[in-house]
Amino acid sequence: MNDVIALLKESGAMLEGHFLLSSGRHSDKYFQCARLLQYPDRAALALAPLVARIKEDMEKGNLALDAVVGPAMGGIVVAYELGRQLGLPAFFTERDNTGVMTVRRGFLVRPGERILIAEDVVTTGKSSGESAFVLESMGGRIAALACVVDRRAEGVPVSWPFYAACRVDAGNWEADSCELCKQGIPAVKPGSRKI
Repeated sequence: MNDVIALLKESGAMLEGHFLLSSGRHSDKYFQCARLLQYPDRAALALAPLVARIKEDMEKGNLALDAVVGPAMGGIVVAYELGRQLGLPAFFTERDNTGVMTVRRGFLVRPGERILIAEDVVTTGKSSGESAFVLESMGGRIAALACVVDRRAEGVPVSWPFYAACRVDAGNWEADSCELCKQGIPAVKPGSRKI
């Protein structure tokens, strides 16, 4: 896990300051994983130990997968790289013009298909949950969730078996209780989701 944190830092993917997250929460750290994932060799290195843990559980019969799906934008490259290393097809969910997570571009979900949802960063699991909803409505079954960075606050649950390349403690506040807002430090929003 420390190697993944080193790769994030080397890539300029771990930022410090005052950030408005896609979840609407505030934080003192932001993970721009695209800065890491732009380097295929670093993406492969960062995700290889996570893939090893997933394969081990598959070999033990604790996990079965048919496809990897990443919520757009952050999960697309993660899903691709996990799919490549696991030898599985990979595709993505995306928001329509109303902001609802959908499956488009001709991607299909077979009834009973066992799906690994792949994210860059998990804070609240909102995007994963929205993707799970649409995938399950199409007949898929969510088997597990994987991510590069697990930055969830203590007590934030995950509904499926969970695999993270690294775990990072970071400030994670509701806007009305943000320690940085109380200090008058302006927040920036580097993410892609409209809040």
